[in-house]
Amino acid sequence: MPVLVKDLSPSVVEKFSGEFKGEVTLPQNPNYDEVRKVYNGMINKRPGVIVKCRNVDDVVKAVNFARENNLLVAVRGGGHNGGGLGLVDDGLVIDLSGIKFVHVNATDKTVQVGGGNVWTEVDAVTHQYGLAVPAGIISTTGVGGLTLGGGIGYLARKHGLTIDNLLEAEMVLANGEVVTVNASQNPDLFWAIRGGGGNFGIVASFKFQAHPVKNVFGGPTLWPIEKTEEIMEWYHNFIHNAPNELNGFIATLTIPGPPFPEELHLKQFCGIIWCYSGDLEKAEEAFKPVLAMNPIFQHLGEMPYPAIQQMFDGMLPPGLQWYWRADFYNDINEQARAKHLEFGSAIPTPLSQMHMYPLSGAAARVANDATPWAYRDAKYAGVIVGVDPDPANADKITDWCKNYWDALHPFSAGGAYLNFIMNEGQDRIKASYKGNYERLTKIKGKYDPDNFFRVNQNILPAESN
Repeated sequence: MPVLVKDLSPSVVEKFSGEFKGEVTLPQNPNYDEVRKVYNGMINKRPGVIVKCRNVDDVVKAVNFARENNLLVAVRGGGHNGGGLGLVDDGLVIDLSGIKFVHVNATDKTVQVGGGNVWTEVDAVTHQYGLAVPAGIISTTGVGGLTLGGGIGYLARKHGLTIDNLLEAEMVLANGEVVTVNASQNPDLFWAIRGGGGNFGIVASFKFQAHPVKNVFGGPTLWPIEKTEEIMEWYHNFIHNAPNELNGFIATLTIPGPPFPEELHLKQFCGIIWCYSGDLEKAEEAFKPVLAMNPIFQHLGEMPYPAIQQMFDGMLPPGLQWYWRADFYNDINEQARAKHLEFGSAIPTPLSQMHMYPLSGAAARVANDATPWAYRDAKYAGVIVGVDPDPANADKITDWCKNYWDALHPFSAGGAYLNFIMNEGQDRIKASYKGNYERLTKIKGKYDPDNFFRVNQNILPAESN
């Protein structure tokens, strides 16, 4: 059993605090409750100590301290993990938010990023060079968590998942060793971290391939919720045959308020949020089939890529209550479309919603076993989120989310994008990695045989021979 921080001798903690160069926060510190907050307000864990690292040396010190004292460890980057796996009760939280830098090499279009950066910080720098790294759709998301889980977003059809653009990482292993991980150095570990989550070590820095993306053309289109089945059928037939430069995820949602027009507020819709990253002179032509479907609202136009990444940041600030469920899907069949209409018509709170992200183009051209991300042949990564600021509505949003998922799951491909789920157990993890799970357990057994990094979507280490 792990040792609780509170059971350690105060002198042991004090000695470590004196050697650690970053910030050390204990429960008795006045800022403790603020420091322990994460993005999901439904998470209320109380770590025994939180250490904010300033550099890789701090990470090594924290890992060694935890290992030598048998402490349970969570690793926190941006703090967006739905299940709150960046925190741990009574153990040690290794907070990477003090390790931030973004260095662009304009010659080879690569970007070095700190393990504690969030995507808005990366976008701000790369945009100055007319470049972008494929990421998600909320710019306050941490680089580390999104990348290690896969990374699906607006540029996936054109430039692949975030992991498809990861070139190298600097990692701290469970034994405190610092290693460089790429296609030629520790290639088994490089394979594993491209979708295997935080199971294999702590990434202190990433190196990405960026792509020429300056401005994009996009925004939301909305149809009355009653048209959900019609729009989903059209969308399924359209998106996978569209130019790879055109991406858009489909949603059932409520318009919560501004900046949308007042006549749309608190009404349910089937919506598609688009991003076209090709030649902007061809954008209007690309959207002709979309506008031919007669959306009742559209706000399409040219904007800087960081602007579309930040489109939902204001609506979804840190501290809201979140409950997540997810699945992969191979299609959106007639029965599934009926369920989307049913539950999309009964969204319980203004911020609760369902998204389906298309998996085609560059993201689908990668083999299922080329990275741990085993569902390249699925057509969609779907997620249902119950969201509300009021803790009193936690049961309401959770029940709707679970019931929506239960209704859709029979039509799913089996597993889920692990960045989109709560702490749902080993069966879900195995189903999400499919045939890649056994290979992951062997790599886990090699680099982390004692399962030191286990506060995550955990891959169990294979026993060594």
